[in-house]
Amino acid sequence: MADGHRGTGDSMAGDVFRIILAIILPPLGVFLEVGLGKHFWINVILTILGYIPGIIHAVWVIAKK
Repeated sequence: MADGHRGTGDSMAGDVFRIILAIILPPLGVFLEVGLGKHFWINVILTILGYIPGIIHAVWVIAKK
């Protein structure tokens, strides 16, 4: 039981780290979550078109799992 709980905390800490990265540099947060998939490229385009849409998309990708 203790190992399962600790794993959940590690996962949550990783998500928090990725969300912080997503706020600073949205494509990096998405890359760490899904790699070089379609969501990464969508996020690059959104970030180029507007920083805020890139952040929103990155946080959504990280939080949806």
